[in-house]
Amino acid sequence: MIKLYGIPTCGSVKKARKFFKDNGIEVEFIDFKKSPVDCAKIDEWLEKTDMKTLFNKRGTKYRMLKLKELDLDESGQREWLCKENMLIKRPVIEQGKTLTVGFDEQAYQEKFL
Repeated sequence: MIKLYGIPTCGSVKKARKFFKDNGIEVEFIDFKKSPVDCAKIDEWLEKTDMKTLFNKRGTKYRMLKLKELDLDESGQREWLCKENMLIKRPVIEQGKTLTVGFDEQAYQEKFL
């Protein structure tokens, strides 16, 4: 089963959900706001991808928290991801042992179809 993590109002998450629905692929949707992911899950993801891919420096939450001013290293970024899931780049898609972060329709066609 493919798991799709994100929030329902995120544009990229909406596109990903539409892609899967349009292609008849069943996914389990996990809403960060209703079911936050913990540090263990963040660490699991970081074994499959790097911090640059997972940590969202372009989002509203990053700007609101003024994290740019803190010039966080990867350890500091991990701590923030654990306590503030809205800093995770979305969507995050788990399929078996693979992890896909963000939405790219062409990449999705190659990976999921």
